[in-house]
Amino acid sequence: MVLTDKQSMTPPGAAEASDATPHSFGDTVKAYVALTKPRIIELLLITTLPVMFLAARGLPPLWIAVNTLVFGTLSAGSANALNCYIDRDIDATMRRTRRRPLARDLVPPTNALIFGVILGVLSTLGLGLMVNWLAAGLSLAANLFYVLVYSMILKRRTSQNVVWGGLAGCMPVLIGWAGVTGSLDWAPVVLFGVVFFWTPPHTWTLAMRYKEDYAAAKIPMLPVVATERRVVLESIVYTWATVLCSLLLWPVAGTTLLYPAVALVLGAACLWEVHRLLGRVNAGKTGVDLRPMRFFHWSNAYLALLFLAVAIDSIFV
Repeated sequence: MVLTDKQSMTPPGAAEASDATPHSFGDTVKAYVALTKPRIIELLLITTLPVMFLAARGLPPLWIAVNTLVFGTLSAGSANALNCYIDRDIDATMRRTRRRPLARDLVPPTNALIFGVILGVLSTLGLGLMVNWLAAGLSLAANLFYVLVYSMILKRRTSQNVVWGGLAGCMPVLIGWAGVTGSLDWAPVVLFGVVFFWTPPHTWTLAMRYKEDYAAAKIPMLPVVATERRVVLESIVYTWATVLCSLLLWPVAGTTLLYPAVALVLGAACLWEVHRLLGRVNAGKTGVDLRPMRFFHWSNAYLALLFLAVAIDSIFV
């Protein structure tokens, strides 16, 4: 999945001063943990665990759930660490990413590469041996797609990077289902679609806020190469698709009325917010006056609450 870290507010001079000092063992550990991008992993786990509730039609087996989450975390950490290795040149030029470990020379690039590969091997073997090999294969496929297809090809070459690159971020839904059932079904495919359609507007609104960063790094994010109106209009289309896809889970998975009720309320809130963004464009607002981060934060809450509703509803089926 293609998600984000919080911008550092530390002035460049302060960062250089702190990086020049010797680092303790604790600082080194923190640097390696930072390579895995824990905030992104949190959002991936938010989509994994509720699907396991849905697959089990209640509480999933504890041992399966723990192992899926632990080794899924290692897999996501591997992909993120390898992404940091690949993007170390552009991370140093962007305000949003210049505090990452490789941009600050806290971790040697070769060490970051080895670290990412080791995590990937451990996660694949762990899922295969402790959960099942379908979950392991899906996890490995997501890792390879994010690193080889998104990070190395799509990100720097096309404005549709996060549309197709976001496929990797949808995979935890399938992994969670496969972890419990050892197979796939239409219900996780629907939720896969929800995350797929949700990703572009979520990422584009963040990119609107940091458009100058992406332009300086020569990353062709849609807000860099298109007008703000076009970005907002495409965000509206994808948001409508997200909401409509979310409602498909009701008939496909046979949920109670709780889930569609929550999905309708959450979807209406997101649609209201994205259409308000269009209203600000029509009023002539530009740049920070558009307040794109407002929708970005709303979309985070939307996804978390929607998947929470999936878990709660599954208990009462």
